Amino acid sequence: MKKIVLATAILAASAFGVNAQTTPAPSANGDTPAVATPDSSNPTAPVEGANSFTETQAKERIEAAGYTQLDGLMLDDKGIWQAKAMKDGKPTAVSMDYQGNVVSK
Repeated sequence: MKKIVLATAILAASAFGVNAQTTPAPSANGDTPAVATPDSSNPTAPVEGANSFTETQAKERIEAAGYTQLDGLMLDDKGIWQAKAMKDGKPTAVSMDYQGNVVSK
């Protein structure tokens, strides 16, 4: 009976360990994680793909990147949020992809 309890405890502990997730850092070969973090970005951004950011989340992330006066924010058919905005006092087009990369055009 003790062996069954011990085996069950080991299986339960290993199941919890499998569910732990962390955001990987860019590797030495230049790969970037699927979601951009404040210290990483994808040099090929904006990347096309299924975008799960809501309009509110996209607006907040773009504004956090230093853009103001967002106008016409919309998700295009390639999964990229597009808008017109101001940055450093200059008008610019801004995009945000499914990875969270915010870039000017």
